[in-house]
Amino acid sequence: MEHLISVLVENRFGVLAHIAGLFSGRGFNIDSLAVGETEDPTVSRMTIVVKGEDTVVEQILKQLNRQVDVISVADLTDKPYIERELLLVKVATTSKNRSEVLEIADIFRTKIVDVQKDSLTIEAVGGGGKLAALLDLLKSFGIKELARTGRIGLARK
Repeated sequence: MEHLISVLVENRFGVLAHIAGLFSGRGFNIDSLAVGETEDPTVSRMTIVVKGEDTVVEQILKQLNRQVDVISVADLTDKPYIERELLLVKVATTSKNRSEVLEIADIFRTKIVDVQKDSLTIEAVGGGGKLAALLDLLKSFGIKELARTGRIGLARK
């Protein structure tokens, strides 16, 4: 099962490597990792997405809670939460298909952030399903480059 885990940590050198090490030490591949300051500059929020058995993820959550630099840990998977991811995708275009790519971008409420003679760069923000559907439609035009931030999430309550 996929788990979206939110971890508040002290904003200190080495904390990211230490927390990531807990997952790799258990043989977990981190599917997505996003880290940034919160409203308090001394605290960072790590949003980690992993796939694994619930019981094993529960053990990792317990280990996380025991770490000195960890303030709080929440598995948002079974709770109401909001998630977003930022995607930049450079799509190959020609004069013949550019309007079709622009139409797809408009349907998905994305932004065109760069226009070149042979490509458009699109910025998209949304949940995983929206971004996957967008990429699926853009594949046929040719994706030249792709960058993703990783998922972030907040509990609704």
